[in-house]
Amino acid sequence: MSTATLARPIAPSDVATKRAINPWAVAITVTLATFMELLDTSIANVSLPHIAGGLGSSFDEATWVLTSYLVANAVVLPLSAWLSRVFGRKRYYMMCVALFTITSFLCGIAPTLGFLLLFRVMQGIGGGGLAPVEQAILVDTFPASKRAAAFALYSMAIVTAPAIGPPLGGWITDSFSWRWVFFINVPIGIVSLILSSRLVHDPPQFKEEIAKLRASGKLKIDGLGIALIAIGFACLEIVLDRGQIDDWFGSSTIVALLIAAIVTLSFAIYWEWNHTDPVVEITLLKERNFASATIFYFLFGFVLFGSTTMIPEILQTLYGYTATDAGLVLGPGALVITVLAPFVARLTQSGKVNPRHLIIFSYCVVACSMWYYGSFTPQTDYFHYAFARAIQGFGYAFLFVPVSVMAYSYLPPQKNNKASSFTNLARNWGGSFGVAFITTFHERRMDLHQSRLADTLAHGLPLVDATRDSLTRNFERLGFSPVDASTHANGRIYELLGQQASLLGFRDCFHMLGIISLLGIPVVIFMSRNFRPAGGGSGGH
Repeated sequence: MSTATLARPIAPSDVATKRAINPWAVAITVTLATFMELLDTSIANVSLPHIAGGLGSSFDEATWVLTSYLVANAVVLPLSAWLSRVFGRKRYYMMCVALFTITSFLCGIAPTLGFLLLFRVMQGIGGGGLAPVEQAILVDTFPASKRAAAFALYSMAIVTAPAIGPPLGGWITDSFSWRWVFFINVPIGIVSLILSSRLVHDPPQFKEEIAKLRASGKLKIDGLGIALIAIGFACLEIVLDRGQIDDWFGSSTIVALLIAAIVTLSFAIYWEWNHTDPVVEITLLKERNFASATIFYFLFGFVLFGSTTMIPEILQTLYGYTATDAGLVLGPGALVITVLAPFVARLTQSGKVNPRHLIIFSYCVVACSMWYYGSFTPQTDYFHYAFARAIQGFGYAFLFVPVSVMAYSYLPPQKNNKASSFTNLARNWGGSFGVAFITTFHERRMDLHQSRLADTLAHGLPLVDATRDSLTRNFERLGFSPVDASTHANGRIYELLGQQASLLGFRDCFHMLGIISLLGIPVVIFMSRNFRPAGGGSGGH
């Protein structure tokens, strides 16, 4: 695509707005809402047992608290670009913040599980529209020469929020009540609404485009496209979130939902590709830098959310960590990104280092961190887990900024809204696929290792026999009869066997995530060699 499409005359209203409002104030405002929404995707996870007990439901029923939010979020996210054109970007953004804030309060006071699920669906509708609109606001607020720095700030929220969600949720639940997991969003949402009303504005170019579409009658509802996307993504999200719980293809419901997702999404792709004003503009993938960035976002979500889900589970189930302590292991990764983000922004914007090289370096470092995780043993301490997370954060610090700038480098300003919706869609679905893959792959590998270890025990090993004898004697000293002592000793050995099999399964998962990280390197080949991090104009805000 020609770079000339980015050039446009700067209107007086653009200049006046830029003089009146510091763009960094806008960036902090929208990043605040991003942080709030992403925090909510992970903060409730550790509270599920308390929610189930408090509302008189089973744990399996309580897991729908997560699923209902993710399904609503997945449905709205691809529609956000179209909805912001219907209502106006600022108005739609504030509607989303308001809905998210109000329903957070309603979730906190929900008297039954049914009401909580209803409010979580509404909360997911509000949250699904935030990230795409926020990223579009950043692109239009900052000139291309400063976008790298803006995306550096945005990347801090994306990585930090999921990392602090579990420990914060655990601390709030243990110290107060699970209801405060939702109440915490209310003051943040109110502050975000006040700041957004004063600082965020639709760019003049965006207003002119919508006015022309409305005047010409071309701003019409793509009803079929909306229906296909909503049904397809809702079915797919349920499949990914509930597949392992319901034994995947052993469940007729999961099979039916998967078929429905494939059929509707296939038809949706055909329909949207040929539609004159699609809800999701798939034709943006014709621009190869944007297409490459979309793949990078997917891989980023896949590995980040997959590992973020796995690490606290390992530490709590195998090492005996509390939810708070396990979550703290994730902190160093977010801290490293926070420290390095401004440096990477300057490096990307300077043009002294090819962004293609930064992306390759990033994926190599992330792969190394995954393989480092895959070498851990039952004796591994907190420092090594935290250090591995810091290495992962070091790698991602060199990825998000250049990829974010690259995604918009050759797109005309009027495409920013739909492009933002598409990239956030890729990142979110990468996370959903990553969590589903890790959950399933770990179960399969753990069963395999458990079977192999059991076969080994059955054949007898001197070390195992010595351990059994030692445990038997210890139980006898505690007052157990010889028969009971032998039974308890065997039980303890098989408990250790299960823990060892689980750890080996997790190690296999980390190795796979390392391989998946490296898949991003060949994609760099398809990027344009004429990447210009400082090209194009800003659209105001």
